[in-house]
Parts: sequence; C-alpha cells; structure tokens
Amino acid sequence: MRKLQLLLFLSIFLCTSYSLSAQKDRVAYLPSFDEKIMHYGFYLGINQNDFKINYKNSNYMNANIHVTATNGFNVGLIADMRLHKNINIRFEPGLISNSKTIAFTHINSSQDSIREIGSTYLHLPILFKFSTDRLDNIRPYLLAGISYDYNFSSNEKNANDNASGEFRMQTNNFMYELGIGVDFYLYYFKFSPSIRGVFALNNELKYDANKNSQWTSPVNYLGTRGLFLNFAFEGGW
Repeated sequence: MRKLQLLLFLSIFLCTSYSLSAQKDRVAYLPSFDEKIMHYGFYLGINQNDFKINYKNSNYMNANIHVTATNGFNVGLIADMRLHKNINIRFEPGLISNSKTIAFTHINSSQDSIREIGSTYLHLPILFKFSTDRLDNIRPYLLAGISYDYNFSSNEKNANDNASGEFRMQTNNFMYELGIGVDFYLYYFKFSPSIRGVFALNNELKYDANKNSQWTSPVNYLGTRGLFLNFAFEGGW
C-alpha cells in the first residue's frame, strides 16, 4: 500500500508543478466545466486488497491466518451530477481484478495450508464528492459513499469446499469507501488522481460444510479492505 501512496504523491506533485507553472499567465482552462449538471468520463487505476479477519473466540487463538496481496487493476466509467457548487454525486461502474494468497499456518500440510484466490468484481459505487472552491486550475476534494460488488470468482455455489481444495466466498457484497483527490483542469479535459480506502460491510466468507472445518470454523468475519489509486479523465467537450 505504501507503493500506491507514493505513486499518488508523485502524480499529484507532478500535476501540481505543471499546473502552477502554467498558471503564471493565469489561464483558466475549462472555465464553465463545473456549471454543467452532468458530465462523463472514465478511470484507470491499480489496487491492493487484502482481508480483515476476526476470530470467533478464545478457543481459536491458535489459529493463525495470513493474507498476502498483490497489485490488481481497476477500470470503469464515470457519470457525475452536480447537486451544489461544492457537492456532486457520482456513479462509477467498473471492473476490479486482484489476487491474494491465504496461508493457514495452524495447518501442518503444505497442500492444505495455502489457498490462492483470484477475484474479479463488478464494482458499482455511488459516491458523494465534496469539493473546495476552485483555485485557478486546481480543486481538491473528498469522496465518501457505498458500493455493491458482485464477485464473479466467488465459488459460492460450488458444492466442493476447502476439503476438496476450493476456497469459497460470498457472491454479493457491500462496501463503504472514503477517499481524497485533486482535480486538475487541463486544456481539453479534467484529470483527477485520487486514493481511496474500500472496506467490506458484510462477512464475505462462505463457510465449509463441516462446521468444524480447520479452514473456516475459526473465522467470525472475513472482509475486504483495500486501497485504490485511480486516475480519472472527465471530458470538457
């Protein structure tokens, strides 16, 4: 996650440097952009997701589950509606792909102790965007909202479970999101790097058929916690 934060910092630094240098002549790009009720765009980005895990009770203190995440990617569309000069509501449907490795270190068998999880989600967030007043060609903002995620790789309906080597998760999930970003008004479009945290509201784990399963019985809650770095491009045309 530090890599994503560093990338965001570098992106904002470079864009701010460019914007400030361009503002020596006080040229306001896209001056009427924010007066429109609706505008559209798209985003590209990277993510790093892992799981928050809570155990059921003290009887499972010997259970030790580690999650190793890799970087994934995000891609999607943007529909933005102005509610107030400083408040917008946004719908950002997209696809999210990532992979994780779960190590059940309390299981001795190397074959049984590791599960590789590749996930692809349909991500449907509704977000409120709270922006400051525009300063020349720069406008910082905060994001907050909720999302519905459909997990195409959940295996929820698979009759096989961890006893057969299949780790299963819930197909339908709900998240909340919090983020921060900056709008940069350029000559032809608005460029907006942002970083946001995404956190599951529901337990995403699909429990094994055996209620004493060594994989799922210790777990009371397993939910996504992720960091997204998005680069949005919104049209002024």
